[in-house]
Amino acid sequence: MALLRTPTVHDHVALAEIELCGELMIAASATDGERLSPDRIDEVLKVRADRGERSPCR
Repeated sequence: MALLRTPTVHDHVALAEIELCGELMIAASATDGERLSPDRIDEVLKVRADRGERSPCR
């Protein structure tokens, strides 16, 4: 009897999103407050949000 195999598909974008969500959950569980601040979220996600400040590169 032949075994039917389902090919494994890797969606790298979905995997990255899952990892980022996990990082946010870890940070949220470690916070003393009720919510993460926008600055803390940016720090966890390793992004710099443009909050009306102009970058010297522009």
